[in-house]
Amino acid sequence: MRSDQMRVVIAGAGSVGRSIARELLANGHQVLLIDKDADDVQASRVPEASWLLADACELSALEEARLEASDVVVAATGDDKANLVLSLLAKTEFGVPRTVARVNNPKNEWMFDESWGVDVAVSTPRLMTALIEEAVSIGDLVRIFEFQQGRASMVEITLPDGSPFAGQRVGDIIWPTDTVLVAIIRDERPIAPTRDDAMEVGDELLFITTAEQEPQLKQLVAPRSRLNDVGIDR
Repeated sequence: MRSDQMRVVIAGAGSVGRSIARELLANGHQVLLIDKDADDVQASRVPEASWLLADACELSALEEARLEASDVVVAATGDDKANLVLSLLAKTEFGVPRTVARVNNPKNEWMFDESWGVDVAVSTPRLMTALIEEAVSIGDLVRIFEFQQGRASMVEITLPDGSPFAGQRVGDIIWPTDTVLVAIIRDERPIAPTRDDAMEVGDELLFITTAEQEPQLKQLVAPRSRLNDVGIDR
């Protein structure tokens, strides 16, 4: 195995699990797909992957899958309870370094944290909502992705007309504590920001920050009072 090659175990061989497997295989990683539904466990769908017909919530199945030898476990079933149980077992019984869990029902999202062994929770409804809001909102802070274990998140703010930062250099701005500007998207192209890059109206700014700093970040980049002064209806 190459030094950068991972062994990834994916529970749930439906359309989501298979799509993840194909992407990982294309990037040179080893993948084992687990599913208890014989209709979904069809090796011809992803022939490069290994397959196991079993219930991923049973210890015997996880032992057969050699979960302790995996770098990442992905709980991608359509059942939130199963995804939580698998994540907890992966962490507590097998010491898996990283777990990623699919959240099917947004009402259950609060449970997907380190207490259940989840390092990263991915909520498809949340991501879809973020994409919708990102497309129509200017000056609003949109939470795109959460890193549950670190209590950090990736957020996006589109720089509105009238922002105090329009025209300023990145290096001249003091961001809130625990906040990092990681990318600027301008004219549909990503820019890795340097100190000398000037921000422009309409730039999509991507930050890594904490929930506690989100209100301050939004007020800093797009203060309501300044927006109202230039006649933008909030």
